[in-house]
Amino acid sequence: MADLSRPNVLPWPPMLLGTAAVLAITLGLVAPLPTTDAGWVTLPGFVLLVLGLGLDIWAILTMRSAQTNILPHRGADRLVTWGPFRLSRNPIYLANTLLLSGIGLAFGNLWFVVFALVSAFAVDRLAIRREERHLAQRFGRDWADYAATTPRWLIR
Repeated sequence: MADLSRPNVLPWPPMLLGTAAVLAITLGLVAPLPTTDAGWVTLPGFVLLVLGLGLDIWAILTMRSAQTNILPHRGADRLVTWGPFRLSRNPIYLANTLLLSGIGLAFGNLWFVVFALVSAFAVDRLAIRREERHLAQRFGRDWADYAATTPRWLIR
């Protein structure tokens, strides 16, 4: 059986987020995707960017107030089920996806939107699934009850 004392050896989510941003910036410079600077695209981009940043901060502060580990490659100290974690089991990863998408729309670099979706899929496969196994082992019935009532991302 795998060692579930921690979900991952590597901190996949920030590595994937950083890689997505670097690739989006690079491709935006050398091979930009067609876009528009119309307000109907730019304004929602800024809204997504602010929502993503706000959700990220709220989730981080919630974890800090719970005095639990926030690093994705370390074991969980406590199961956090309040604050933004009532809405999503992964509000930080959701926030990162919103943030990247918002940057792409707000600044006219659609590679950010593409890589937001790619990194969300990769985070789901490389981090979230492993984190959930770790949480199930660590918190048993409490985790099962929480997972049964709270969506992984935002929508069931």
